[in-house]
Amino acid sequence: MSVVGVGRVLGAALVLLAAQGCSSGGPEAVNPELAPRGTTMTTAKPTRQDLNNKVGLTGKVAMNPVFGLVAPVGGQVRYLEVPEARSTPTKPTRVATVWVDGTPHHVEVPAGSTFGGRLVDDRSTVTVGMPVASAKYAGYGIVAEISGEQAYQIADSATGSVRAQIKNGPGPFDCALLGTIAALPAGTVPAAPPPPQEPPAEGDEQTPGRATPPQQPDQPKGTSDSTGLRLVCTAPDDVKLINGATATLEVVTATAPNALVVPVEAVAGGQGKGKVDVLGPDGSRQTKDVVLGLTDGKVVEVKEGLTGEETLAVPGPDLPRGPEAQPEAGSR
Repeated sequence: MSVVGVGRVLGAALVLLAAQGCSSGGPEAVNPELAPRGTTMTTAKPTRQDLNNKVGLTGKVAMNPVFGLVAPVGGQVRYLEVPEARSTPTKPTRVATVWVDGTPHHVEVPAGSTFGGRLVDDRSTVTVGMPVASAKYAGYGIVAEISGEQAYQIADSATGSVRAQIKNGPGPFDCALLGTIAALPAGTVPAAPPPPQEPPAEGDEQTPGRATPPQQPDQPKGTSDSTGLRLVCTAPDDVKLINGATATLEVVTATAPNALVVPVEAVAGGQGKGKVDVLGPDGSRQTKDVVLGLTDGKVVEVKEGLTGEETLAVPGPDLPRGPEAQPEAGSR
C-alpha cells in the first residue's frame, strides 16, 4: 500500500474514534450561561442609609372637600350644639368631646373649615381613631380616592409627609393632610330643639282647638354625604389650583433613619422575617435568620440578625421546598 493510502486509512480511524467518544456515556457539556443552583454569583456587605416607605396616589383638585375627624381616645362621645357658620371660621371649632373616666378629650374642626355633621349618635361608645364628625374645607383641596390595600399602608401615617404634583402645573409641593383617610358615612346636623311653648297670657285671643305655632330660630342646614376611602390635603397659599385638575401624590408612610440595609436579592422571605447566607473566609455558607423592616424595592432594612460586618451571598438562600405530592394508589 502506498504512503497516501496508509494516511487515508489512519484518518478514517481517527474520525471513527472521535464519533464513538461523542456518543459514549460521558458527562454532559455544561451550558456556560446557566450556573448550578446555589452558586454564589456575587457578594454584598450591609450598609447604612435613610429609608422611606412611599405610596403613590392619583387625585384631583376639588372645591370644598369633605374630610373626617376621629375620636382621639376610646370612650363616650358627647356632641355640642354647633351653630351654622356665617363665615369661614378663623379659629378651631369644638364639635364634640369624648369622655374617659371623667376626663374630656375634645374633637375640633380646624380653622378654615366648617362643621359638616355627626357620624354617630350622641352618647355612643366609640373607639380610638373612629370617625365621629365630618368637616368641609373652605376652598380648594386635593382629593385622592384610595383602595383598601393602600388604606392599610397609610392608615398609621397621619403625621407622614405628602408631596403633590399637578399634571402640567405647579409642583412638587408639600400638601397638608386633612383629617382621616377612613370612608365616612352620611352625616347630619341635628335641628335645634324648639323653644318651650308658653301658655297664652290672660286676655290674649286664640282660636279654640288651635295652638299658636312657635317661632322657630334659624336651623343649621348642613349635611354631609357618605364618601369612599379618600385622602384630602391642602396646598400652600401660593400654589395656583384649578378645579378638576389631575394631581399625583406621594405619601411617606414610614421612615427609618440610618437603617442597616442589604440588597433585596440577598434575602429570602418577607413580612418581617427572612434568611440570609453569610459567607465565611473559606467561602462556606451559613444561613442566618433576620428580622426585616422597611424596603424601597432595592434594599431592605435588617433590624436584627446582622452586625453589619458580614459578607452576604447574592442571590440569597433557597427556601426549602414543600413535600411533593405522592401518587395515588394504582396511578402511574
